Amino acid sequence: MEENRIAREVVDAALEVHRTLGPGLLESVYRRSLALELGLRDLKCAEEVPLNASYKGLKFGTAYRLDLEVSGLIIVEVKSVDTLLPVHAAQLLSYLRLANRRLGLLINFHVPLLKDGIKRVVNKL
Repeated sequence: MEENRIAREVVDAALEVHRTLGPGLLESVYRRSLALELGLRDLKCAEEVPLNASYKGLKFGTAYRLDLEVSGLIIVEVKSVDTLLPVHAAQLLSYLRLANRRLGLLINFHVPLLKDGIKRVVNKL
């Protein structure tokens, strides 16, 4: 499946960013660096993508911004926090539902080993 291949590329790119920068920086630095790394890998990546919300016909317009949208398929939420909390995964799942996407990656760069800061979130469409 194309989503899984792209997700592996995103994880590899995130590992490279973490290897180069280490933990302890702002989310914005990791987001921009990851976007650059994905571009170097020939993956289409958009930053701070506007996400609209609506409820029973009431449109809220741009209610949220996705950190990264990769190849129009995967949403990446970048964090730099001590601990990922359930609310972070819930936020990403809500974004997936609003954007009608299936796969998201929650990546926390504020960890000694990045593999401990990656969570895959799936929206069952």
